Amino acid sequence: MDNGCGQRHGTGIFGDSNGESSTSSYRVVGTDSVVTHLQNKPTTIMEVLCMGCNDQRCDFKLMKLHRRNVGDDDIEIKMQYCGVCHSDLHNAAGHLSGIRKLEYPMVPGHELAGIVVNVGKNVTSFKIGDSVGVGCMVDSCLQCKECLAGKEHRCLKENTGTYQGENKFGRAAVAGSTKLTLGGYTNIMVVHYKFAILIPKSYPLEMAGPVMCAGVTMYSPLSTYGVKSGSNVGILGLGGLGQMGVRIAKAMGAKVTVISSSESKRSLATKCGADAFVISSDKTQMSDAKGTLDLILNTVPSYHNYVVYQTLLTKKGIQVLLGLHAGLAAAMFLDPIVGGTSRIKMSGIGSIKETQEVINLCDQHRIYPDVSVVPVTDLNKVYTDLDSSNATGTRYVLDIANTLREDIVCDAPPPTISPDTNKMSLGYIMTELFGLMCCCRCW
Repeated sequence: MDNGCGQRHGTGIFGDSNGESSTSSYRVVGTDSVVTHLQNKPTTIMEVLCMGCNDQRCDFKLMKLHRRNVGDDDIEIKMQYCGVCHSDLHNAAGHLSGIRKLEYPMVPGHELAGIVVNVGKNVTSFKIGDSVGVGCMVDSCLQCKECLAGKEHRCLKENTGTYQGENKFGRAAVAGSTKLTLGGYTNIMVVHYKFAILIPKSYPLEMAGPVMCAGVTMYSPLSTYGVKSGSNVGILGLGGLGQMGVRIAKAMGAKVTVISSSESKRSLATKCGADAFVISSDKTQMSDAKGTLDLILNTVPSYHNYVVYQTLLTKKGIQVLLGLHAGLAAAMFLDPIVGGTSRIKMSGIGSIKETQEVINLCDQHRIYPDVSVVPVTDLNKVYTDLDSSNATGTRYVLDIANTLREDIVCDAPPPTISPDTNKMSLGYIMTELFGLMCCCRCW
């Protein structure tokens, strides 16, 4: 497969004030040729191309911003593809402004896939020419009990997000005027080697990015709660997350039941490998499925009555909320309050170890997300599609290597984005938490 790792687009992208440069070479994956290019190495920063937005309208335009230069423990990635996640929309549109600070211009993207073109002197786990990915985080404290246990995503001091993250621990330094990290809608990424994922050469790069997010988001709770041969797993919702969840759970040996509000999803569920299908609005089907599931992964992205699905669980069964709404945040607070006994839990991303495991699992079992590769100039349209539900579950992937250039024209109108209904504010979250504490079926 031609990964498009040719000469970097544009001129002067990597220049510095001193005009100093050095010549280096790297091998193009999929060919036997060696491409020689000029790579200017400024003392501290490099200029990169990005697709960013200046406010909550999510009107993406081409921007020239800055990244730090490669440090001793960093790798530089020539970006090939970057997936567009629904949480990118939530962040860019300001839906999370009630619980976290946001900075514009914003460059989202945490589904990165590219080729290593430079490594720091201390890096031994990656080499030039490797296919690599970056997921939802680029740093953590690496010292707390969670980090030491290989659970950086649960860092007690809070990990640093791939975008809109603070450089609290010194391994995610930003450059230029930006204060928060820039994500994957860019032609160049620099990341500490501990937070990069080696992508198997046999796995298609255009499909690898979504595994860094959707794949590990589903794999992490499946692994955490011990899914194995004979386990009965329910997948609620059959969008991009749900489809990956069905395939991964099947690869782990589970019997999988898809729960959906629409009969129209039955054929897709079967195609993904589901063993059973339940329509949530059908009282008879819900009654027949009562007490049959060991684990439910609830992928519905918008706020809904998730408590009703507790009846489908076995006595010790657990429902894990994955959609970004007030229920997920309330579940996060509930579990420690009740001593870890809550039967409604939340999960966000996964660890670096889990991300490596899931890309290896997907490669071994040929599990591929359903992707639509689009030019970066289609970003505004993609955001409109995502906001309108994206019923097919297709994962949009930006063709960075072939379409992010200095000469592109971004004249599409801003996306159409509906008002946020997920109630992600502290007040709504506390109200939801109180309701869960009063529900005997939740813990």
